[in-house]
Amino acid sequence: MKWARNPFFKAPSANASQSSTTGDEPTATATEDDVEATAGASASPSNDSADNRPITASAEDAGLVKLRRPTERMTGHQKFYIFGLDGVGAAILSGGINFAIAYAMYTTQDTVAKPIRLWQLPNTLAGDAGVTILLQSIITWLIELLLVNRDLASGGVAPIGFIPPPQNRWLRWFMFLDRTAESATPGSVLHWVYFLASQVLRAFIVAVVTFCLVWGPSVGILTAVGTRSGGDWVFEKTWAPEIFKLVLGAVLGILQTPLFTVFWLARAGWALRTHEVLVTPVR
Repeated sequence: MKWARNPFFKAPSANASQSSTTGDEPTATATEDDVEATAGASASPSNDSADNRPITASAEDAGLVKLRRPTERMTGHQKFYIFGLDGVGAAILSGGINFAIAYAMYTTQDTVAKPIRLWQLPNTLAGDAGVTILLQSIITWLIELLLVNRDLASGGVAPIGFIPPPQNRWLRWFMFLDRTAESATPGSVLHWVYFLASQVLRAFIVAVVTFCLVWGPSVGILTAVGTRSGGDWVFEKTWAPEIFKLVLGAVLGILQTPLFTVFWLARAGWALRTHEVLVTPVR
């Protein structure tokens, strides 16, 4: 997806010829050839303080987009961002939120009239697991869309430049490559609707794949901790449902969030390397 079509980025103008710099650093105009060079081979991935300095727009566009140069290998900052903040941090946050929701849902139940079961409604933990996987996948995708693109635009994290773009046409569609022109005017309500729908569709695909991988083992674990009764399994309102939701939320967080983060970081690197954003590098 071109940045011009992304409502979260206002791309620099196509006639940018000067960069906004600080101090007395020399500058250079970004042509199609030297964008590739500065975004790739000339950027030393081991020097965060110099070669990963922000790529800024022209003076008239200053402050809109401050993308950093794509890195040629995983930097320490990217590792912390992906696996620390968006890995361990996401697992703790997701697990805590799911624990709180389960506590509010199940501890207030009259388990005599409405037992908490594995399969049977109204309190079905198997159904709860399925809904959790679906909703958390979509919510996590949209949150990472906002947070990672915000950090990219502000120069808070560098794009990934060492992952090659896929060649499979379905993967290229999924990753917003080779898109055709849109009929909706950028910034219009219809454009926002198309944009949101395209994101939710991809998040739903991820949810289906995650469901196939995670839901079965989740149900298997529940059969091991529940009490067999009348062809089903029943659970006390504390603490089995709450701990189950905590673990499920944490597993989803640590599995999905780093992958979504890497996706957007790599997507930004592809956009820069294919000149979807016209920038003027700071030497």
